[in-house]
Amino acid sequence: MLATPLFGVPIAGDLARRIESVGGVRVVAVSPDGLVHEEEEILRAAEVLARGNIPASVLDHVIARAPRLRWVHSFLAGVDRVVTPLTRARNLTVTNARGVFSPPIAEYVVMMCLAISRHLPQLLELQRERTWQPLQGTELGGITVGIVGFGSIGQEIAARLGPFGTRVIATRRHPERGPGDSTKVKLLPLDGLDQLLGEADIVVVTAPLTDETAGLIGAAQLQQMRESGWLINVARGRLLDETALRAALEAGWIAGAVLDVFNDEPLPPDSPLYGVPNLLITPHTSWSSDRVQERSLDLFIDNLRRYRAGEPLANIVDLDAGY
Repeated sequence: MLATPLFGVPIAGDLARRIESVGGVRVVAVSPDGLVHEEEEILRAAEVLARGNIPASVLDHVIARAPRLRWVHSFLAGVDRVVTPLTRARNLTVTNARGVFSPPIAEYVVMMCLAISRHLPQLLELQRERTWQPLQGTELGGITVGIVGFGSIGQEIAARLGPFGTRVIATRRHPERGPGDSTKVKLLPLDGLDQLLGEADIVVVTAPLTDETAGLIGAAQLQQMRESGWLINVARGRLLDETALRAALEAGWIAGAVLDVFNDEPLPPDSPLYGVPNLLITPHTSWSSDRVQERSLDLFIDNLRRYRAGEPLANIVDLDAGY
């Protein structure tokens, strides 16, 4: 019997039964503080651990008590709190939810690109002021969108912008691998970020959070953007220097920004970001849709079947690269 502890995510009875339908699998609940709701012996026998949104310290606490553990699955796409020193030391196989959240995040980005190009924030303000002032918009076919990090999310964004005729440029660690199905995307290496910032009307940050990408967008990068440019961050808050962004918007270095992720979440009510001009704030909701849970569970169950059959797992994370 394969014991599969799940914690940090709500697993209702019907979801647990779907997981156990793989055969030879037992779901064991582990609370967000690392406590096992059943016998500790079950955890010591566990080979698979599925993780939701819990601290890395709790994850390590559980891993340390599971000597037979071989595989950790993250129900999130980002694995910055999964690839811990203990995970590396144990050389555990780590998989993530890459691709699960890409469709809703891509739709969110397209929505914001349309809102920016059609001046939706200004139009809503005019409505509140009861002012009749028509504004001339810009068609998406006439702008350039730069995507910082051309992984699953970046490729999904490019695919959805394609029918609009939008010019898309993107940075990628391995540009030689090509743009996938997004054949019209201009790919740049990581050191091409400066070029992307200077060419793009809208810069979208979708890169994973690693030691290398933390603080990727700071004052120097914001000053390289066009004064008419907008920044959208749907990756992780720590990729962006929020203090520098605040200064950039207040000084008019760039026209505006959209943030769905922050250094501190939930964003506290007294955060100065709420009062920054031309900054649109959403509560880390770009990933959310009515299909995410089903897609996420399907991925995990498929990988469970692969694991039981001794087949290669999908979405294996490179522990050295951190994604």
